[in-house]
Amino acid sequence: MKNPYLTSYFPLLTIIMFSLALSVRTEMELISILKNAGIYDGMLEFFSDAGIKLSLLALLMVVYFMVFAAMKLIADTINEVSLLFFSKDHEGESLYLIRHGATIYFVGSVVSLLSFYSFIGIMAIFAVATMVYFIYFVYKISPNLTMAGLIGIVFFQVILWSTLVLGIIYLAVKVYNSLIASLPI
Repeated sequence: MKNPYLTSYFPLLTIIMFSLALSVRTEMELISILKNAGIYDGMLEFFSDAGIKLSLLALLMVVYFMVFAAMKLIADTINEVSLLFFSKDHEGESLYLIRHGATIYFVGSVVSLLSFYSFIGIMAIFAVATMVYFIYFVYKISPNLTMAGLIGIVFFQVILWSTLVLGIIYLAVKVYNSLIASLPI
């Protein structure tokens, strides 16, 4: 007996585990910054050490969870729009075929928990999981595509994600530069 819904919870667990790995690493950095600035000792007058760490972890988990949930929503939308434009499958068979790709991200999230001491390690694991998923995605839907459709999907995905990531990086650099320029030095 094979239940098609057996892996339906993998996306949620994946988001939780990637969020946890990044939250733990960010919390360690944030506590170090607060200690160096002398703020952490003042916080200890109002909260216990465990209370501060737990509160920071919960707050960071919520923030990272929202970011990863939004990324999943955007990724699902981009995948389905690319299938709408380029696939000759009109029954939705392609969507069923790519469903098991969530396992790739699930394995990546488990591995990311092992490398929570490194932002670069977590990001590298996420990038590798994304590349493996993209290859899996293209491989699984390729029977329902023409050669032009295959090229279209690959370029559509690469261009949309590149534009999104570069746009976010550009905005982050603009905000950082305006913040640095406004400091009275």
